[in-house]
Amino acid sequence: MSLTIPGEHLDWRTKGLWVPGPPVPLEEFAAARHPLFGGPFTWPVMVARQSALEHNIDALAAFCREHGLAFAPHGKTSMAPSLFQAQLDAGAWGITAATANQVLAYRTFGVPRILLANELLDPTALRWLGGEVDRGMEFLLYADSAEGVAAISAAAGERPFRVLVELGHGNGRTGCRTVEELAAVARAVADAPGTELAGVAGYEGGLPDVASAGAYLGALREATVELSPLLPRDVVVTAGGSAYFDQVAEKLAGDWLPGHDLTVVLRSGAYVSHDDGIYTERTPFNRVPGSLDAALEIWAQVTSVPEPGLAIVGMGKREAPYDAGLPVPLRIRKAAGTTAPAHGMRVTDTNDHHAYVAAGDASPRPGDLICFGISHPCTAFDKWQVIPVVDDDHTVVDLIRTYF
Repeated sequence: MSLTIPGEHLDWRTKGLWVPGPPVPLEEFAAARHPLFGGPFTWPVMVARQSALEHNIDALAAFCREHGLAFAPHGKTSMAPSLFQAQLDAGAWGITAATANQVLAYRTFGVPRILLANELLDPTALRWLGGEVDRGMEFLLYADSAEGVAAISAAAGERPFRVLVELGHGNGRTGCRTVEELAAVARAVADAPGTELAGVAGYEGGLPDVASAGAYLGALREATVELSPLLPRDVVVTAGGSAYFDQVAEKLAGDWLPGHDLTVVLRSGAYVSHDDGIYTERTPFNRVPGSLDAALEIWAQVTSVPEPGLAIVGMGKREAPYDAGLPVPLRIRKAAGTTAPAHGMRVTDTNDHHAYVAAGDASPRPGDLICFGISHPCTAFDKWQVIPVVDDDHTVVDLIRTYF
């Protein structure tokens, strides 16, 4: 699995890599097999462990095969075409997007099938998308309102947009709140010129527990059955984040829509790198067989030990996610090169470029490096344009380029 993007260069703008001279092609930098410690890197730097990425991609591909699910991983997590290609090579049906700009990026990358998991009302983007559909792009998008259907219809070209009507839930994000509303939107899609009803969509990831997620997905299935007279022969039903994909398999997998050929599409995204925080706690592999490994590490340097028990580390909100839990100290690498577990260490707060670390028993000193795990991959990848990929000896074997 190669994660190198041909034609890209590194230069002085590349955070975490030290390139003060002329630009260096990504392929050339990756081929040099630099050591992370002692190579052309500066702190902080976020890296991805190759073995964990490969394991995670294989694990969800196997889960989908086992349960008869198609897989369109949510690309907003990484916005990394090299990871998209690895997911597609492992059998992904397509890649999910959240915004029109992401669809434009995916089209530029050459993603063969794109699912926009949102209603789109922007006429500029919709007109462009209508032209791309006419040119053969495989594309699906959502609708949950009459206004959305009208906007999609107005932008359609010679070929119709394939539309998934979205069922939501109380206090959730988007989506019709009742089956009656869903049916009204479905009829509008079926009746409007330039739109074609393709199926039903939902999202359970914001629900608080397994029981509520399962109940919602059961309601999604029942709503699809009620809409079956309006649905085409080939039907897409899609759901699934990274917290309850076992419930998607339990409630939606199988042949349960008589008279239709059903494709159930899972959309999990954060699984690709997993984490040491929120998804370690929430992964369905805590409930069903399987495992994911945390792939992302941020190495940052202790810059000050201003008082007993407190270390200031050169890593903050600009480098590490903080929206769903603070970074997690994993290991400390002393200036002499020895490494030990970060027993008792804890991040208590972060500023723009500083972390306050309760030192525990580790006795960090200025110049030491601390390896942090992260919580919530979707707000980690977007902070780094280039992410070194390391083997288990922390030799850099490739580079991931992100496009946010």
